[in-house]
Order: sequence, then structure tokens, then C-alpha cells
Amino acid sequence: MKLILGSGSPRRRELLAQIGVVADDIRPPDIDETPTKAELPRPYCARMALEKARAVQAGADDIVLCADTTVALGRRILGKPESVGQAAEFLLALSGRRHRVITAVAVRRGDRVWQRDVVTTVQMKRLSDEELNAYLATNDWQGKAGGYAIQGPAGAFIPWINGSFTGVVGLPLAETAGLLQAAGYPLWKDRA
Repeated sequence: MKLILGSGSPRRRELLAQIGVVADDIRPPDIDETPTKAELPRPYCARMALEKARAVQAGADDIVLCADTTVALGRRILGKPESVGQAAEFLLALSGRRHRVITAVAVRRGDRVWQRDVVTTVQMKRLSDEELNAYLATNDWQGKAGGYAIQGPAGAFIPWINGSFTGVVGLPLAETAGLLQAAGYPLWKDRA
């Protein structure tokens, strides 16, 4: 039995290491992540995690772990910005407001799939032009849903969250550990 992480995210690898899990292989799937017309953030996020898990090639007894993180402002999905201009647009929309960060996790072993999604409410302080421009200049927005990462420089913009910190980073550890155990992955006392 091998554990395959279907993600190229270094943050997800770091989070797994916190609970003593090291993937045997890393195989980021190449799927179309475009939301369907009128798709809501939570079902979209769950669909992405499931599609990623199904797209990863694995042996019948291997365990595949995939996740998707989405920033939701109301019904709007804020994905990874494609440019500094789009990152600025996302951050200005989030400035001074609460939003949700949804991380869906899918674990597949053979034909069986275990899934969970975790929704965390995040408050972003009102950003000054100086703060926004300084943050954009760090390029930390690149590859981050909503244009920010709570564990990076933008953490200074987040005075309050209600939910899972690790879920906002990209992999809710409590829920992920439960899914891995359900799939038969040896965690904690079960480790050989």
C-alpha cells in the first residue's frame, strides 16, 4: 500500500508532515478546474477534490489523497488569480469583509472514496493602498486561492477566523487524518 498525494502544493506536504505522514509519491492531476455555470463554491470545491482523486493513476490498494481550496465571497468563487491585477481585484473585494474558505478533501482506495469538506469563516481587515501594494509586490498572491495565504505575509490582514486554521492553509488535518484512517492508512498507534 502506497500513499499518493495528488497535489503539487508544498503547503499540503508540510501539513501532512505535522501528523507524521509522508507521501510515497506525488502526482498532481491535470484537470479542468473551471466552475460550471452558476456552480456554488462548496459543491464546486467538493467536485474538484473528487475529480482530482479520480484522475490520479494508482494501484488497487494504493491510497490517493487530493484536496481543493476555494475562497468564497458570497456565491462568488475566487480562485487563483491569473495576474497581479486580478489579485488586487480579489483582495479589494475581500478587504474589510468576512468570507469563507472551503477545503474539500477526497481520499480514494480502489473504487471507494471518502470525502469531507471544511468551511472556515475568515475576516480580512480593511486594507490601505500601501498595505495592498506592498503585499502584491511580495508575489505571495501567486498560486493562492483568493490571492492570499494566511500562513504568509497576508496573515497580518486576518484578525479573526472561525473554523480550521489548517483548512485555510489548504488541508484540514483533523478531518484528513480521519479520512486516511477510514481508508486503512496507519496513523498514530497503528504505524508499523
